[in-house]
Amino acid sequence: MIDTQQQSFRAGLIQMCSGRQVLDNLIEADRLIREAAACGASYIQTPENTALLELDPQVTRREAQYFDDSSILVRFQNLARELQICLHIGSLAIRLDQEDRLVNRSCLISPSGNILAHYDKIHMFDVDLAGGESYRESKHYIAGQKSVVADLAVGLTPAPKLGFSICYDLRFPALYRSLAKAGAQLIGVPAAFTEQTGKAHWHILLRARAIETGCFILAAAQGGSHENGRSTYGHSLIVSPWGEVIAQADGTKTQVIIADIDLSKIAKARAAIPALTHDRPFTIDPPSPGSDRKGIK
Repeated sequence: MIDTQQQSFRAGLIQMCSGRQVLDNLIEADRLIREAAACGASYIQTPENTALLELDPQVTRREAQYFDDSSILVRFQNLARELQICLHIGSLAIRLDQEDRLVNRSCLISPSGNILAHYDKIHMFDVDLAGGESYRESKHYIAGQKSVVADLAVGLTPAPKLGFSICYDLRFPALYRSLAKAGAQLIGVPAAFTEQTGKAHWHILLRARAIETGCFILAAAQGGSHENGRSTYGHSLIVSPWGEVIAQADGTKTQVIIADIDLSKIAKARAAIPALTHDRPFTIDPPSPGSDRKGIK
């Protein structure tokens, strides 16, 4: 649904619980995308690891396809063309070369089925969590080196500008500020946040990124207990530039959430708090040495 007079459009986010069978995941994504389109969404986003959520790197490498020869992408391109939607595939594991090097790539597809832009996840999730969970993305993926802002093909003139990020990028506010200063009005955050970190930080970080940038934040998430034993937090969110949650998924339930995006709210939020224009240069002094004067503690 598009309202050119009000400069608004309808966004749909897909919350999934992707497993280890690519075809099953694609069938489920197809069903949910069609549901979102039937609700009038002209922009639809899927979560990180849409086609496969797998902890075994050998399985991920075996299933990964080359970007220019991906039957998975062709499937989504055909779907975007059929439904006449702007389809944002949160991420896919993409093979770079015969050495099995991979990138975690997000793709934006136009209503005509063309790939408008793609982004490779910059920040790698290399952590050891309490309870024995351990993740080493950098062992399996090559980190991206470029941030991306692209026109969103939702029938508006001028086209809204979407900034790209993926999951762990959320913890690096400099990326989001750079995207906003480069013209982004909306920022996508497709994710597969762990249950443990999601409970503590998901809502806070997404709302903070919206407030800091004066952007709409759209975060489609994986949610639930996956076949590989991992649990993800879900709670897909759409956040306004003022930091208000305007749509939220019901916990880890597989579902679609919908919200009308009123672009006029971006200018209002940035006029009220014009922080993007208030950068000032500064230096950081080294730590002060302890005083040598006796009697001073």
